[in-house]
Amino acid sequence: MTLNDTLAVALSTIYNHERIGKTECVVRPASKMTTGVLRVMQKAGYIGDFEVIDNGVGGVYRIKLGGKISYCKAIKPRHSVKVDEFEKWERRFLPAKNLGMLILTTSKGVVNHEKARKSKVGGTLLAYVY
Repeated sequence: MTLNDTLAVALSTIYNHERIGKTECVVRPASKMTTGVLRVMQKAGYIGDFEVIDNGVGGVYRIKLGGKISYCKAIKPRHSVKVDEFEKWERRFLPAKNLGMLILTTSKGVVNHEKARKSKVGGTLLAYVY
């Protein structure tokens, strides 16, 4: 069986483990995009430390959870967003203003929507978390 979206699998695994109260989870396979999203989530305080373990097949993440995620999900299809369109997508995916964050990929790397707004750069939506 093939795996189509590693980011969606990683976020649903994190959400499921958070929901049942686990303090750690293992996500496989690893990818560069998933690593970028996890770094953004870590900087925002949604998850603790994580490590990438190279097992020779695809890599594995071991992620420390803090119990701070109410919901997280990958956005499919991946919409292109201009700088002045962030509010529209915030209203669509986030429950309230200034609660949670959109994660997107830009020419500056994987960032949250606030950093992209400050940098005045658009990109492609990847996920949201609150």
